[in-house]
Amino acid sequence: MAVTLREVAELAGVSIKTVSNVVNGYPHIRPGTKQRVEAAVAELGYTPNLTARNLRAGRSGAITLALPDMGLAYFAELAAQVIEAAEATGLIVQLEHTAGDRDRELELLRSARRHSSDGLIFSPLGMGQDDAQALAVPYPLALLGERIFDGPADHVTMRNQDAARAATEYLLASGRRRIALIGAHQGEVIGSAGLRLWGYRAALEAAGVPFDPALIGYTGLWHRANGADTMRDLLARGVEFDAVFGLNDTLTFGAMRVLQEAGRRIPDDVAVMGFDDIEEAQYSIPSLTTVHPGHGWIARTAVETLIARIATQAEGLNPPPVTRLADFSIIVRESAPAA
Repeated sequence: MAVTLREVAELAGVSIKTVSNVVNGYPHIRPGTKQRVEAAVAELGYTPNLTARNLRAGRSGAITLALPDMGLAYFAELAAQVIEAAEATGLIVQLEHTAGDRDRELELLRSARRHSSDGLIFSPLGMGQDDAQALAVPYPLALLGERIFDGPADHVTMRNQDAARAATEYLLASGRRRIALIGAHQGEVIGSAGLRLWGYRAALEAAGVPFDPALIGYTGLWHRANGADTMRDLLARGVEFDAVFGLNDTLTFGAMRVLQEAGRRIPDDVAVMGFDDIEEAQYSIPSLTTVHPGHGWIARTAVETLIARIATQAEGLNPPPVTRLADFSIIVRESAPAA
């Protein structure tokens, strides 16, 4: 049977109220009393009833994480990191899969299911900048991703433009001049693809290397098959290139497979750069040089930001939304070794 507050109080020689104050972090407790209670808690193995505590506080003890594509390793790894960060604070995580569909994303924001958790970490893909006001919800919300900026919610994201520019500069510094880019989206300006294309073009311009539209490979989803198809198209069109920058690692793996099938040596003939630094990048053949965008930091900071928003709203406060940007780094491996 579970140990009760009464049993802890009897062993420590204090009242049940005193035990409750110690367990709940009440600051005005005599050091000696606190020490006796903590020793009794440890000896008996007492565990607070978090469900009852949450009910008294009007909370569920859970948060929701909504992601667009759990089939992509990046989002699967991000989910694991969010769950780990949340569990470290005593929260459980409920997962929602939106498939990147705008209607499903908007419905999720309005859904009655939202009442089953204390807040939402939300990474939209179908929604865009015109949907920013849909984020003005009455519950705590932390936004991820690059679809909406300057909205009415806290936002934790990566430095897409700067990171893509740095990746392109790295390839240029290694002597590559014909850098194919795979994963662009037609007409996109705001979004991961648009921002990373902007960084790529900025690096070329700064280096005095002309931009060649023929080097841009457009795709839909960022899966292996899309990267493979786009690389086949570049080769079929006879486009000359000495490097490839894939806008995520998964696309890049598909492109690498096609390059190798075509007899192109990596990195001798073609240097290859990815983006995301998913776990598989360490184990591909060759291992993948890629951008590490700070996804672990993003996961931890999203949880911390949401918890802070939950606390301020519980106090009746509503400070302005904050935007937090992750640092990035280039992880050098075999597919594009340093010059």
